[in-house]
Amino acid sequence: MEQRNLVLAIALSLAILLGFQYFFPPPKPVIPPASTEASTSSPAALVTNKLAAALSTEAVNAATPRVPIKTVRLTGSINLAGARFDDLSLRDYHEELSPKSPDIRLLTPESSGNAYFAEQGWIAKDPSIKVPSSSTIWQAPAGAVLTSTSPVTLTWDNGQGLRFNREISIDQNFMFSVKDTVTNSGSKPVTLLPFSLVSRGGPAPISNNWISYEGPIGGFDGGAREVKYKDLNSETPVEQQSQGGWVGFTDKYWLVAVAPQQQNAPITGRFTRSDATEAAKFQVDWLGREVTIASGAVDGNASYVFAGAKEVKLIDGYALSLGLLHFDTAVDWGWFYFLTKPIFYLLDYINQHVGNFGIAILLLTVIVKILFFPLANRAYENMFKMKQIQPELAALKEKFGDDKLRLNQEMMALNKKAGVNPLLGCLPIMLQIPVFFSLYKVLFVTIEMRHAAFYGWVHDLSAPDPTSLFNLFGLIPWTPPHALAIGAWPLIYCITMFVQQKMQPPMPDPVQQRMMLFMPIMFTFMMGSFPAGLVIYWSWNNALTISQQWFITRRLKQKQSQRPVAA
Repeated sequence: MEQRNLVLAIALSLAILLGFQYFFPPPKPVIPPASTEASTSSPAALVTNKLAAALSTEAVNAATPRVPIKTVRLTGSINLAGARFDDLSLRDYHEELSPKSPDIRLLTPESSGNAYFAEQGWIAKDPSIKVPSSSTIWQAPAGAVLTSTSPVTLTWDNGQGLRFNREISIDQNFMFSVKDTVTNSGSKPVTLLPFSLVSRGGPAPISNNWISYEGPIGGFDGGAREVKYKDLNSETPVEQQSQGGWVGFTDKYWLVAVAPQQQNAPITGRFTRSDATEAAKFQVDWLGREVTIASGAVDGNASYVFAGAKEVKLIDGYALSLGLLHFDTAVDWGWFYFLTKPIFYLLDYINQHVGNFGIAILLLTVIVKILFFPLANRAYENMFKMKQIQPELAALKEKFGDDKLRLNQEMMALNKKAGVNPLLGCLPIMLQIPVFFSLYKVLFVTIEMRHAAFYGWVHDLSAPDPTSLFNLFGLIPWTPPHALAIGAWPLIYCITMFVQQKMQPPMPDPVQQRMMLFMPIMFTFMMGSFPAGLVIYWSWNNALTISQQWFITRRLKQKQSQRPVAA
């Protein structure tokens, strides 16, 4: 009885965890409304002026001087007004599954109504010294185009003896390098402080969900730091002192971050918002140490701007090659990162050889089964013994049904005599739960799984099965509601769960028996809203479990039949 209650408790706990995702799915992204306020280039303040009605991105781009960005993976332009990165699209990624759908637009100009941009600059210790601002028009060479092989140099003269040069380059992926130099031809030394910021229009573009973090983030010498949108305010910005580091905004698949190239120098990282309204601006920035430029001298600062997809190997590579502190935490692996991240790398390795993440998931399941094979065998042998003593357990229940204490004592004695360990009955499902949730995390947070196709009707392993039983898998021209999203793979999962349940010892309590029979149906409805890759994994895992359990049971029956019969 204790074993049955334990198994039931574990099954119900799993049902609650899965049910939470089913009944409370992550909220859809909120498209920010037209913004009416602009942020200054200084990290010391956010909003200083009002803008006219929001314009389309194309209209804004046409109305401002720009330097085009053209690489294999990016298109867009640099706004010469403020030298901002405020127009950027990802050529490898599309809004919808179809490759003909629009590219993902990551950065947008401030006056387009959906502000999202990065900016670098200087703060003068002496307020009378002019430094570049958000309205400064930088000069670029005629016909300049930023590519991965041709950097662009922008210039601006403040008319007070300071000449600012900014060389911008980009690698083959999503990392911009910005090298600022200042030439002081004046008669006095000048002290400047470098900064870099990322500004984003409100309200909070994407609400946080329980699966992964999305919002302001930073990496510092004390570790990674996440500050939720709702925790930001204009009166008391969140600040972090650090030797090196970076700050940015992370979304499910995308990241925009800024960092100093000198990662052993002190910086002040900051997270803030302009005001308490829904149209507020959110901003993250870092302020570097003072740079004093003597008369006739040249000095400067160098920084990075990352704007692109959170490809795992790319993010990890930047963390190592550039020394960016905790940059790999931009991908939210969760508390069980020590299991989740290795599972991703194993899937990616298999995918490189088989060319399909769905097949990689199937092979991963086989690997997990092999690793846990000895423990699973013990559990199935224990299950076989439990079936053998079912008649004796029923007799004990009939004999001592009114004496619960004596019944439990006799059941424990019978289990000991038969060599049955009640806890082993929970082992198969307990072994699978960590892998299940780690794979769920991988499917949800890694962009490598986004739009990754399997065979047949599954064209996106990170999305639910697109078919539905309730429109006869597309034969009826009707789209069922979310609650009836039961596709072909969830049905396969249901069948495997029923078969697996039939192979296990029956519950002694009729109420528990009926509840267990209902569970495959309940789980099937839950699985309908889960990523198809996860349902494929669990269905295939059930099929392997059924095969393994059948083989072990058959072997034990043969061994039992070969025993000599006592005289």
